[in-house]
Amino acid sequence: MQPIIRTLEGINRLNKALFLEINATPATHPWCIDIGLFIAVYAIYLIPVLLVAMWLWGDAKTRNAAAKAFFVAMGGLAVSYLIGFIWFEPRPFVLKIGHTYLMHAPDSSFPSDHVTIFSAICLTLLTSGIARLCLATLLVGIGVSWARIFVGVHYPVDMIGSLAVAGCSLVVVTPIWKKAGGAIVQFGEKIYRRILFPFISFGRCRP
Repeated sequence: MQPIIRTLEGINRLNKALFLEINATPATHPWCIDIGLFIAVYAIYLIPVLLVAMWLWGDAKTRNAAAKAFFVAMGGLAVSYLIGFIWFEPRPFVLKIGHTYLMHAPDSSFPSDHVTIFSAICLTLLTSGIARLCLATLLVGIGVSWARIFVGVHYPVDMIGSLAVAGCSLVVVTPIWKKAGGAIVQFGEKIYRRILFPFISFGRCRP
């Protein structure tokens, strides 16, 4: 038991040391902090834009991946919420560690909801063979991971936890999707074609 405790303590020390290395300080240029804040707050909105674009203009494979990615992300968020409910990890600013530049509720730090979503989308695109969008999502996700630590609302280990949570969600959703995914996509397409029929008829969206 003692070796496990020492290992966990070592990980905790390393986690906080890495956080302090990445976290902005009063000496950091204001424009760097502004960039970090912008990425930390607004980059997440690229995800719904991406999924909607994949659905509106993608082929059958891309549309299926978009729908599956949505459910993987929602599953990841559910697991993230459950972890935060069972095991509360105070955010850095709650423990007065480092510097905070983003107002945030003092809820559980582990894992990061933002990075869970990016990881879920990225892993789904990767396993669906959509490499370019996967790479783009990965790069933005890395930027978000850095930014959330940089502005003081997350630790590095939160990001690793987010990746693990997203991976678990993908493992659970994939066999279910193989059985029910086709029917879910067909149902979504029926609603989509009724609502956006004018745009589809003029060739603005894929049927």
